Amino acid sequence: MALLGVNIDHVATVRQARRSNEPDPVWAAALAELGGADSITIHLREDRRHIQDRDLRVLRDTVAVKLNLELACAEEVIAIACQTRPDQATLVPERREEVTTEGGLDVRGQRQRVQAAVKQLQDAGIEVSLFIDPDRAQIEATAELGAEAVELHTGCYALATESAARDRELAALAKAASEVTAAGLVLHAGHGLTYRNVQPVARLPRMCELNIGHSIVARALFVGFREAVREMKALIS
Repeated sequence: MALLGVNIDHVATVRQARRSNEPDPVWAAALAELGGADSITIHLREDRRHIQDRDLRVLRDTVAVKLNLELACAEEVIAIACQTRPDQATLVPERREEVTTEGGLDVRGQRQRVQAAVKQLQDAGIEVSLFIDPDRAQIEATAELGAEAVELHTGCYALATESAARDRELAALAKAASEVTAAGLVLHAGHGLTYRNVQPVARLPRMCELNIGHSIVARALFVGFREAVREMKALIS
């Protein structure tokens, strides 16, 4: 059974739209836990467009389940991660002009930079996952760097509108998932997953964790955060 990681970034997005103090992502994390979340995910972006340093500090002190921090291979945020010590750090690519993460980390092409970030985080006692596309070369490069886990980018699958294209993307994810586990890495997946498309990904053999944010936050507007998490948890279980 796949575990559910709930990304609460977009709660902070609403707060930052007014530079206010509500809604507080810390409250969302507590409600997500009550709804059955197995971990809480936040992305501390370099431009601080949603999650703020204060959020990370308070969440580190209050989250009872696993805290997963997404971050770029940038010196400032790596140093913050090493200081606050989340349970897991997931290295992701980051561009200032993007609305959301647009693809996986190029581990093969940025090997030296990624390797330095992985080592620094692991030396601080933090487990490391790399967010990558379902590509064999990237999986092999990740395994060579000694990361503990891989989070497969599911965006192409999630964006596919025709059944044939969706089937092709799911097959690519299944192949990559097999390669991830064969390499001895823990299998995670996420990006663009919704209540409508999550189950085929959750059923992939040895899927350990799914990280889902926007769809849960959107659903929570109508049914509340705790119930939205409970419904997603039921689907992937």
